Amino acid sequence: MEMTFIVPAEEQGKTAGEFLLHRGASRRLITKLKRVPSGITRNGSLCRTIDKVNEKDVIKIFMEDEKKLTPNGELFVPVLYESECAVVFDKPSLMPVHPSIKHQGDTLGNYFSFLYPSLTFRPVNRLDRDTSGCCVVAKTPFSAKALQFSVRKIYYAVVVGQCESEGTIDLPIARKESSIILREVSMSGQKAVTHYKRIYTDGRYSLVEIYLETGRTHQIRVHFSHIGYPLLGDGMYGEKSDIISRQALHCGRVEFVDPLSRETVICKSPLPKDMQAVLTLPSEI
Repeated sequence: MEMTFIVPAEEQGKTAGEFLLHRGASRRLITKLKRVPSGITRNGSLCRTIDKVNEKDVIKIFMEDEKKLTPNGELFVPVLYESECAVVFDKPSLMPVHPSIKHQGDTLGNYFSFLYPSLTFRPVNRLDRDTSGCCVVAKTPFSAKALQFSVRKIYYAVVVGQCESEGTIDLPIARKESSIILREVSMSGQKAVTHYKRIYTDGRYSLVEIYLETGRTHQIRVHFSHIGYPLLGDGMYGEKSDIISRQALHCGRVEFVDPLSRETVICKSPLPKDMQAVLTLPSEI
């Protein structure tokens, strides 16, 4: 996999290593590039990490990709955005992101491998199997590192009951002692902060918009269950429902800066029909 950068005027005089670090590359990746023949070039010639770069220099990096997943072209997942660095999928519910023992060929990773047979699958925001919506996948280890902590995500959930109009849940989360999967609010856990705003309610259920300040496993599900408003259909932290076949959770918006173009990217996914059907909404999200 090859990536190309043009040195802007404000970065003239930096070393090639400093330039790549500023673009989001990790020190580990830069070390790997040094070991690859023509791993880093400047204007077509081999470039060392200590060499100075000048305005308008063309810096290219070449990376050998890793193990691929089995491609599956029978699947289909809409693409919301694509560049040399990343692709944003609109993942349907009930589709796992990663293969597992029970899901060997029906995952987003398998579809990615069909679309990009030469690339390694590197999801930036990992959604639960039942959670739908925007899923950002990096195309290179460089962009994976650059996007790792820089994607802003907005979620939408239908919770049971009429929650407060807005609020912040600041409660630590830890793995439940008796389980390798379940999480719970625990003072011995890691800091977890969830901000939310109620968009609509009919008294029985509420549609809430959620922004996560942290990204703990099952954070939204654990936090809302703890304060008495579990997600509709969440059999793990609440109760299963006969009106929806999964927990009512959707990643409706992602925002990030593309590591190569430096442009701000905003992708939106409409609220899915199974969540819309729960409430008579005044307008579609």
